[in-house]
Amino acid sequence: MTDVTSAKSARRPHHWRRDLIELAALFTAVAVADAIANLIGHQPDGPYLLVASAVALVATAGFHTWWARRHSHAPPPDTSTSDVDRSPENGADEAVETVLWRMRTTVRDTPGTLASLCIALARHRIDILTLQTHPLARGTVDEFLLRAPAGLPAQQLTREIAAAGGTGTWIERADAHDLVDTPTRVIGLATRTALDAAELPLALRQLLGRCTIHSLPALSITGRPTGESAPVEGVLEDTVMRLRDPSGGVITVERPYLPFTPTEFARARALVELDARLGPRVPRSEDVLTLPEGNEITVRRADRSDLAAARAMHDRCSEHTLGLRYHGPVRDADRYLDHLLSPRFGRTLAVQTASGRLVALGHLLWDGDETEVALMVEDDWQRRGIGSELLGRLVALAVEAGCDSVYAVTQAHNTGMVAAMRALSLPLDYQIEEGTLVITARLAASPARPLPAHEQTEQHPRIRR
Repeated sequence: MTDVTSAKSARRPHHWRRDLIELAALFTAVAVADAIANLIGHQPDGPYLLVASAVALVATAGFHTWWARRHSHAPPPDTSTSDVDRSPENGADEAVETVLWRMRTTVRDTPGTLASLCIALARHRIDILTLQTHPLARGTVDEFLLRAPAGLPAQQLTREIAAAGGTGTWIERADAHDLVDTPTRVIGLATRTALDAAELPLALRQLLGRCTIHSLPALSITGRPTGESAPVEGVLEDTVMRLRDPSGGVITVERPYLPFTPTEFARARALVELDARLGPRVPRSEDVLTLPEGNEITVRRADRSDLAAARAMHDRCSEHTLGLRYHGPVRDADRYLDHLLSPRFGRTLAVQTASGRLVALGHLLWDGDETEVALMVEDDWQRRGIGSELLGRLVALAVEAGCDSVYAVTQAHNTGMVAAMRALSLPLDYQIEEGTLVITARLAASPARPLPAHEQTEQHPRIRR
């Protein structure tokens, strides 16, 4: 006997009680039939009645056998999908428009709390795409990336989560970029930070979501201590995070709507430690441009190593040019350069001639949630399209960094800066306060880059990479 046969026999138990009852019924039927045969057999039509009874009995037995086999071998009903699941109201076979949500809520650290949240989400046909847990001293913060029906309001979802045991629930719309898993995203941010020191504030903002980041130097522009510092291990205070800046001072991260978790604090501190170990670094890339009169200039990234060249350019600039750029006493202009050339506070582009002389600087400065652009071109090199070229590249860098807008602080009679901002072909907002003009450009989806060579006019330099 094979194993298969043994398995089949094990699944088919022998019902001996039923067989005994059937055997007793058979003997009883035989006895009854014999009595009837003896009674009818002595009648004149007895043999015919016995034959007719036998035929009827055989026909009845055959019909009973056919009926029993047909119904006993019928396939079992399909119970895998209930009538409720197949109903049109449940929308099982209909395409439903969905949206992405990022949601964070705090729950008790006890068995079953996460299951309650999942049941509440499943009740509204919400799909959980990713889930992160942030352990706390008391409780756990669960962060979800959800795909929900577009018709489900955020307020209703928040109420359902509260009913399931979630507290301090925060929710906002997400996009396709949030579909990247957290380890992959953190590795990408670390790579960007390793290549460029100016990426650290941007990496922290992308890692922690909507937050405000301020880099406060240890020394003021005048050289006096600012008193801003933080311990090596950093400080976490609810919605404020303070990290020691490797270049001196402190990096303050604020997020008023949601407290930071120890997990987020550890990730942010790891990025800062990576930046400190790698030291000052700026990508070395150069673009050679040809001006309308035929002179060649080079556009590249600048840092504190260009401090001496930048001060020499200040010495060659007129007081009018310095006043338009720094809006204050021109004798203090050199004090700003160390701050402006630091990659911690933004990105700087420098323009130098074929002989290596620095003739223009363009700054993209991180100002909390906002971004400032500033230009200065040496007097003898103005009106040649250098300022417009720098501004277009700075705006492209701002778009790449995910900024929503950039602003320039100038004066109403600075026609060169006003014309350069208008040449961006972006929506502009103007605000004048006590003679100071603030122009804000709302950035479009596509970056503002220099025009291709075949589309440039005589007012724009030609690019040769």
